[in-house]
Amino acid sequence: MLAARTLHRSLAWDVGTGNGQAAIGVAEHYEQVIGTDVSEAQLQHAIPHPKVKYLYTPLSISDEELLSSIGGENSVDLITVAQAVHWFDLPKFYSLVTRLLRKPGGIVAIWCYNDIAVSPTFDPVMKRFHDTRLPYWNPNIQYVFYGYKTLPFPFESVGLGSEGQPLALDIPKKLSFEGLLRMLRSWSAVVTAKNQGVDLLSENVVKELKSAWGRSNLVRSIAYKAFMLAGKVKL
Repeated sequence: MLAARTLHRSLAWDVGTGNGQAAIGVAEHYEQVIGTDVSEAQLQHAIPHPKVKYLYTPLSISDEELLSSIGGENSVDLITVAQAVHWFDLPKFYSLVTRLLRKPGGIVAIWCYNDIAVSPTFDPVMKRFHDTRLPYWNPNIQYVFYGYKTLPFPFESVGLGSEGQPLALDIPKKLSFEGLLRMLRSWSAVVTAKNQGVDLLSENVVKELKSAWGRSNLVRSIAYKAFMLAGKVKL
């Protein structure tokens, strides 16, 4: 969907790449992908791919160093951020995007999800779990709660969501109950609560989720309720 909107497919930059999930998807359509992250620990889990180069970019790195390590001004065809832009220093990041994107033809796309849809039985139980996390969310997560509708995005629309009007996306996935638990345990509010001595995924909560899910070995077809903003530099 994004590749069809960029004029060239030479270079892509996946920012906040984590373990490279989005980067390896982008690599199916672009000749080279650079995946960067401020966390060395995350990059240790990065999925190897012949077209993807992973770089550690600490917060101390200068803009000029970062620009040169990616490819220089006016060099990047697609910039992607999956499930991460709400943690960024937005003015600084958008300034880098403006300098790096190829003009014309380059696109920046950010997306995120804030819920999953499983079944009429499971979804209300998941909603109750969601509500227990609210006191432990970082303030930056407000952008996710509102589906990026309040997120500043100073770029010209390419028909895939724009500032104040993100594009709603359902992302299908096969998921096991164990996979669900791994995902829930990775959420920042769950980790924060645990560090404060509160286990949001207590034995009773897990039992309730499991009962609503069905058999423990059941692999379900679910949908991530996601949203996207995509745009190009205003000339």
